[in-house]
This record gives sequence, structure tokens and C-alpha cells, in this order.
Amino acid sequence: MQKEYKLFPLFLLFGLLGFSQILYAQETKSENYTVEEDILYRDTETRQGDAYINERCRLDIYYPDTKNYTTIVWFHGGGITSGNKFIPEKLKEKGIAVVAVNYRLHPRVKCPEYLEDAAAAVAWTFKNIKRYGGDPEKIVVSGHSAGGYLTSMVGLDKKWLAKFGIDADEIAMLIPFSGHTITHMTVRKERGIPDTQPVVDEFAPLFHVKKDAPPLILITGDREREMLGRYEENAYLWRMMKVAGNTTTKLYELDSFNHGGMASPAFEILLQEIKALNK
Repeated sequence: MQKEYKLFPLFLLFGLLGFSQILYAQETKSENYTVEEDILYRDTETRQGDAYINERCRLDIYYPDTKNYTTIVWFHGGGITSGNKFIPEKLKEKGIAVVAVNYRLHPRVKCPEYLEDAAAAVAWTFKNIKRYGGDPEKIVVSGHSAGGYLTSMVGLDKKWLAKFGIDADEIAMLIPFSGHTITHMTVRKERGIPDTQPVVDEFAPLFHVKKDAPPLILITGDREREMLGRYEENAYLWRMMKVAGNTTTKLYELDSFNHGGMASPAFEILLQEIKALNK
């Protein structure tokens, strides 16, 4: 039986104690890790040389000088209206690779184009990580806020990755940080629906509840400090996955942390889940 986890600030103490197409890509090395930046992961030729694709559909890859490591595809937050790719400091020098992704943003594009970008970036990782030394069977998808929403959508609704010839069930684990599980507020905004009006349709992770899915680790901040009922959304997804017969979904609530602050302790959970996955 799956359990709901409520984690208190002591978690931080425990964390401290024990816890191709590459256009003008740049490469730097730091000790036993390499970073390649601004790799184009979508083909502009098939999209009429779209300048915005050329600008935004780029990723950085940070990887160790080892073999068969786990890779985290990381989507930044920002409400699908802002934000830029970055390698989270807490994921550096942990013996894993990080693929940090930029994607197109509202209002320059509308749904589902940013979902297509997210799927394309995950597909790029599946198709290319082996030549960097990584194991394509150890690809974890994660992200914060809007990035968490993209994580859940590409992992639960198989049609997005299927467009790129990838089965979403091949993802080793999905770990969204405080992501919408109802239809994203920016998708609702595009339709003139306020962010206080919940919608569950095909663009909601909740719409795609199912028994068989990659292990899903849902993490939110404190229910009284989160934005727009984010904990309750995730708790409902957790519950409905259980009702559907799924046995690999977990839910963590980080007491005392707000929407932005929850990311730091959430990285500790991510690393522990990956450690358990690789045992």
C-alpha cells in the first residue's frame, strides 16, 4: 500500500548529514564533468525554419566521465510564460547527468506547442544519451511548477512522446515538483478562464490516470503555503492513481515550505528516489 508522506524541516538536516544537430553548442569541462550548451533539439527545417524554435528549443547537457549513469531531464518553471534552462546546483557532482531544457513560451505560442517541445526534448535524450555514456533505461523526467506540469503530461499522456517514436512507459521515473495536475492555468488563460476556475480535460495530468505508468513521485510544499491548491491537486492525482490500481505513485508534502521554497528539499527526495531506483 502506498503511503502519503509529510516531511518537516528536519528533512533538510538529514539531507545535509546523509544525505546530430548541434548548432553553436559550447562545451566546458569541470573536473570529471562536461557541459555542452545550446543544443538544438528540434529540426527547424520541418517547421519552415521557425526562428522561435531556433531560439528556444535548445538544451544543455551536464554529464559525468563515467558510463551507464542516470539522466534527469529537467524542465524549468515560470508558468509557461517565462524562465530559462539551468542545471540545478543540488544535482551537480552527484554521478548523474542533467539535461536542462528551454521550451517555447506563451504568448508567443499556445497549447499544445510547449507540450510538443517538452516531448521532443525527452525524445532527444532517449535517442542521444547513450553516445554521451548514459543509460537510456535510466532516464528520469522532472521539473518545478510549470516544469512539473510538463513532466506529468509527457509521462502520463503517451501521445506526446509517441509523435517522436518513444514509448512514455520507457521513462524510468517521473518526479514533478509542485506541478499542476489539473489543466494548467496558462492553458486556461488562453481560453479566457481564470486561474481560480479548475478544469480537467485532455491537457490535465488527472485526465490520464491509469494503472500502468512510470513510477510517479509527486512533491509539493505545505498545503497552507502552496499556490492555488497545488497540494490538493497532487493529493487527488495520487488518490486516483491508487483507485486505478497503480502501486508506484507516491506523494510528499513538505511542511512549512511554500511554492518556491519547496524545490530545495525536493531535490533531496529526487536524489533518494534515484538511489533507490538504482539498487
